[in-house]
Amino acid sequence: MALDGAFLYAVRRELEPLIGGRVEKIHQPSREEIVISLRTREGGKKLFISANAGSARVHITEKSVDNPQTPPMFCMLLRKHLGSGKLVGVRQDGLERILFLDFECVNELGDVVTITLACEIMGRCSNLIVISPEGRVIDSIKRVDSEMSRERMVLPGMEYTMPPRDDRLNFLTAEPEEMAQRIRSGESRELSKALIRTFEGISPVLAREWTFFAGRGEHLESGTIDDDRLGRLIFAIKRTKEQLLSGDCCFTAVCTRDGMLKDLSFIRLSQFGNLMITKELPGACELLDFFYSERDAAARTKQRANDLFRLLVNLTDRTERRISVQREELAACGEKDSFKLRGDLVSANIYRLKKGDTMLNAENFYEEGSPVVEIELDPRKTPSQNAQHYYSEYRKCVTAEEVLTKQIEKGTEELAYLDSVFDALTRAETGNDITQLRLELSGQGYLRSQNSKAKPPKALPPIEYRSSDGFTILVGRNNAQNDQLTLKIAEKSDIWLHTQGIAGSHTVIVTGGETPPDRTIEEAAVIAAVNSRGRGANLVPVDYCPARYVRKPSGAKPGKVIFTNYKTAFVRPDTEIENKLKV
Repeated sequence: MALDGAFLYAVRRELEPLIGGRVEKIHQPSREEIVISLRTREGGKKLFISANAGSARVHITEKSVDNPQTPPMFCMLLRKHLGSGKLVGVRQDGLERILFLDFECVNELGDVVTITLACEIMGRCSNLIVISPEGRVIDSIKRVDSEMSRERMVLPGMEYTMPPRDDRLNFLTAEPEEMAQRIRSGESRELSKALIRTFEGISPVLAREWTFFAGRGEHLESGTIDDDRLGRLIFAIKRTKEQLLSGDCCFTAVCTRDGMLKDLSFIRLSQFGNLMITKELPGACELLDFFYSERDAAARTKQRANDLFRLLVNLTDRTERRISVQREELAACGEKDSFKLRGDLVSANIYRLKKGDTMLNAENFYEEGSPVVEIELDPRKTPSQNAQHYYSEYRKCVTAEEVLTKQIEKGTEELAYLDSVFDALTRAETGNDITQLRLELSGQGYLRSQNSKAKPPKALPPIEYRSSDGFTILVGRNNAQNDQLTLKIAEKSDIWLHTQGIAGSHTVIVTGGETPPDRTIEEAAVIAAVNSRGRGANLVPVDYCPARYVRKPSGAKPGKVIFTNYKTAFVRPDTEIENKLKV
């Protein structure tokens, strides 16, 4: 991730206005996260610090987080040493990924002392360390003993030492000649990797952006770079330096076209071309707050839904195997006519047979030319019993064919229902969405109902969009809400949309009795395609018709409807349009 030393430099500049603020509250919402509430002249601010390996960071946050009822021990220690303290300094050594927060506090003896909070943002080695005025470790959110690291231990009472540091250049202070000499003197390797080894505090995405500018998209090697490309590289580095020192940065989040956040930077990125979508935010803290809160929320939602994903996958596999076996049995029922034929021929030739016969050679008078066929007989049965045996097999096949046809149809409908729940689960954005899906599956008998006295959370309203022409477009979050939206909320004149033959949400254009223009119908079709299993396809068919022509079959599962008098629009699922129109 691109929270490097250079980005941390921009964060430090935004934290400097907090100097002079008083510590009001300290919370520890999770094992590796701390929130410090500060009272400044500009009002209350919340400082968020995380030592999580995958999302280590420090920034001002506007998000509210849930706190445990009982504060952890590290939280109590921070309250003891930093309670009512005043932030007096925010320091960074060069472009190291460490931010030192100095707090002026009063100790147990009433003396004013400076307690330092070292926020080490270093991937899996990230840590949050409380340092005494004498430079010794009071405690850390992650204790590191000799078994975990031989180079640097972090334990209470030990002297605080900086992490091992390589001999790299600080591009904010190094001269262009020194940069060029260091780049060319190193081992010949891919230029972006050589830059990471040359400069401290730069991330792979920043190194790739410099390389992209220097080579105009071409692959470059550090040992063979010519003067022209080297000059362009030095120019890119100097431009980044000027942006960082002046504060004229472009804080950018990078995400895929389906909305998945991938990276962040403090400069405008060109290396991804049209493969990615970028979103600009006004500041470093705003970018970090947006990026990680969105990503962490998605990760928490996915984690909470893991058991449902496994359940749906198992149910789908089981249903598919059952349908496969039933289809094989149905194919075997295709011999029913041969059983009836043998029964008829045995009955017609019963005068020629006696008990103990094992074979009958009879003319098949049902076919032209009356060919002779061989029919096996059970010697233990009389001729009449042999005929009845074949008639009985015929009736079994007829009955089995009827039952299996209904079971296969029912199983196919069940597969479609499970597919629709799976699609809704992949698009669930909040814990409430997952809870509603659990309740839906419990109501259908797929999950055991929980005998909880607490009332279930109130379902969120349908997702709302606004078309370019001002029409409201509503989208159901799950099958239960799809039924409510289509059958109860929608008026008869409203336009109903759904992807053709693809699991997805019901979509309704609220017309208010007016006729929506083609642009609104097209935008609603795009929204329906994005909120479906076909959102990754190039072209998706979407059926639409007035809501008066949509009805629910008796006994059908949630979300299942039938409709008539419809038209079909073919659209490309476009998440940019969908995000732009979302209210």
